Amino acid sequence: MPAHRTTIIPRFGELDPYNHVNHAAYIAYFEAARCVALDDIEMSLSDLSERGLQIVVTKLEVKFREPATARDSLIVETYIDEMKRVSSTWKQQILRANDNRTLVESEVTLGVCDASGKPTRPPADLNESLARLTNDES
Repeated sequence: MPAHRTTIIPRFGELDPYNHVNHAAYIAYFEAARCVALDDIEMSLSDLSERGLQIVVTKLEVKFREPATARDSLIVETYIDEMKRVSSTWKQQILRANDNRTLVESEVTLGVCDASGKPTRPPADLNESLARLTNDES
C-alpha cells in the first residue's frame, strides 16, 4: 500500500515568533498521523488499551528541512518500514500540500507493552493489521 496520508492545518498556538510551525508541533503532528493510521486499520489506541496493550515510542529521530507557516496545509505521510518480533520502525514525512516539498522527516521505533508497561510480543492479529501499513513501494 502507498503511505497513509493525514492532512494537518497548523494552528496559531503552534507557531513560533517567526510565524514558523514550532519544532515541537511537528512531533505532535507525527503522533496524530500515527493515531489516525491505527484508527484506519481498526487498531486504535483505545482498542489496544481495552486488550491490555500499549504501543510506545522507544526511539525518535527527526530531520527538519524547511519550515511550515500558518498559511500551509500539510500532509503527513506514514508507513511502517520494518516489522520485527517486538517492535516496528515507522517512517513519516510532512509535505507542504501545494508543492509537495518535504519539510520534515522522521523515523520512529515503536514497541508493544502490556498494561503494566512490560515489553511483550504483539499478538498475531495486531501484526497482521500493522502489516497493512507497510509500504510496498519502498
